[in-house]
Amino acid sequence: MSTLEDLVINVRISVASPGAPSESMFGPGIAKLCDGVRQLGSLNAAAKSMGMAYSKAWRIIKDTEATLGIQLLDRDGAHGSQLTRDGNHLLDAYQSISEQLQADGEALYAKETADFKG
Repeated sequence: MSTLEDLVINVRISVASPGAPSESMFGPGIAKLCDGVRQLGSLNAAAKSMGMAYSKAWRIIKDTEATLGIQLLDRDGAHGSQLTRDGNHLLDAYQSISEQLQADGEALYAKETADFKG
């Protein structure tokens, strides 16, 4: 059985459009997919790196774009894809906020469980 100090906090956030279905948010999965496009230069390569079919990645991108009302990717057929200006800004903000909240969550967890150690 685990002890409290063996456990880790995992903070997850999402960005949503007010009134939109909750299943189509910009969260950890779509952020990882967009980061893959940024790093690898194509949606197909990003999908493969995640063990995902291209058709599923395409559907996720299209659903998220429709839900948020912004275009995330510029597609250039066989020449790959790149994040749009909005896509880059959203991904940068998401990653920055996620990292800060994760660090804050870890510090708060350590503080809240300090009395129970040992």
